[in-house]
Amino acid sequence: MTSPTYFETFDVNELFKQFPLEQEFAKRFRTLSRDELFAQQDVMFKRCVARAWQIPFYQRLWGAAGIQARDIKGLADITRLPVFSKHDIMASVERCPPLGDFHGWHDGTKAGDTSLVFHTTSGTTGRPQPLVFSPKSREIQNLLLARLYRWQGMQAGDVVHSVYGHGMINGGHYVREAVNHFTGALFCSAGTGIEMRSVQQVALMREMGATVIVGFADYIKKLADVAREQGLEPGRDIKVRMICGHLGRESRESLSAAWGGAKLYDWYGVGDTGAIAGQGPDQDGLYVMEDAQYLEILGVDDSQPVADGEVGDMVVTCLYKDDIYPIIRFNTHDVTRVLTTPSSLGLNLRRIEGFLGRSDNMVKIRGINVFPQAMAPILEEHGGFAGEFICVATRDEAGRDDLAVHVEASGNRDNAELATEFAALLRQRLGVEMSVVLAAPGSLAPLTGLEVRQKPVRLIDKRFK
Repeated sequence: MTSPTYFETFDVNELFKQFPLEQEFAKRFRTLSRDELFAQQDVMFKRCVARAWQIPFYQRLWGAAGIQARDIKGLADITRLPVFSKHDIMASVERCPPLGDFHGWHDGTKAGDTSLVFHTTSGTTGRPQPLVFSPKSREIQNLLLARLYRWQGMQAGDVVHSVYGHGMINGGHYVREAVNHFTGALFCSAGTGIEMRSVQQVALMREMGATVIVGFADYIKKLADVAREQGLEPGRDIKVRMICGHLGRESRESLSAAWGGAKLYDWYGVGDTGAIAGQGPDQDGLYVMEDAQYLEILGVDDSQPVADGEVGDMVVTCLYKDDIYPIIRFNTHDVTRVLTTPSSLGLNLRRIEGFLGRSDNMVKIRGINVFPQAMAPILEEHGGFAGEFICVATRDEAGRDDLAVHVEASGNRDNAELATEFAALLRQRLGVEMSVVLAAPGSLAPLTGLEVRQKPVRLIDKRFK
């Protein structure tokens, strides 16, 4: 018997109906009520739960919590289910190498009997995690990202320069697929600084006429510096008009200025889930793609729901993944808050502030929770900041935690007054004392991995060594 090919396993026109683009997308969520949306989410959630009960990982996870199938009647019962994280996925891989048993590929069911798309995470928080997709879930993931890109202004005729990593890493590949399959733009997969040297990337951007850059903000900003070192002026010699990436807590103004006033658009997602939320034309928070993703914000310490406006972990359920790998209450350990102001676009979608840091990188200093990523916009307030930093957490014999912030600074780095100014700024904004160590511009790159990693390292944790 001949197996269906990749594109024969789903109906792309049906996907467009379920997850519309551009004007149809905006129209739907101006008219769809929150109650109507919940009813649609509930139908999708029930399909995901039914599929999950067929998979050993969920049988084990939910069984250990005393959950039986009859206990979960719909989306209103979701908080009865336990959350899981990458740690649980990696334990599944250890149990059943090499791909684990958290999915149902080739498990004898119709849902599991399909071809598999296999990638991994980048491994920025440890050993790379396997990521598995059916063709249908893969293309919905691609479509959701393309929806955001097109909503933000990417269009046919754009030349998109991507600094996402490739190899086995999922991010670069599905960004490429999203652009190529659903936008009509020309995609240049340059990759990280180790895949294609920064000088070569700048030359490629000029030669190809790059108009859009996609990737992580830190490296995108570095490319602007490299361009100037090569005698090129971003915005004039390389006419980038738009940057769509993961902006984190960095200053939008400085990144935009580095690229000649390019417009910036943020979006958020993780390898397992794909795009979860993104900025729209109003650039006022990140709209959650609630027709595909059910997002909860839970307390970092107790995994209980927090009030809108309060900070917590993003826990996501992928409502469209009901075949190979259902994702139900996955704790990303990325921190955000829900915005409480109404949408200026009139969309009945929840909005989040964006990525505020990682709860598993959080350091508690004398009772204050400190997220290393939160330091970027604070340090940028000082004119002596040269663009890069890294935090080093230590613990003394008495069990007291301390945090030293190594800061690249211009000017005289032997100037004790300059270090004192940075320390005072951090103390004022974060509410806790920490030490500052000044470093020369570019000297922290071996520690942050800016040239070779998708996400720079912001914390070296020596407390448990």
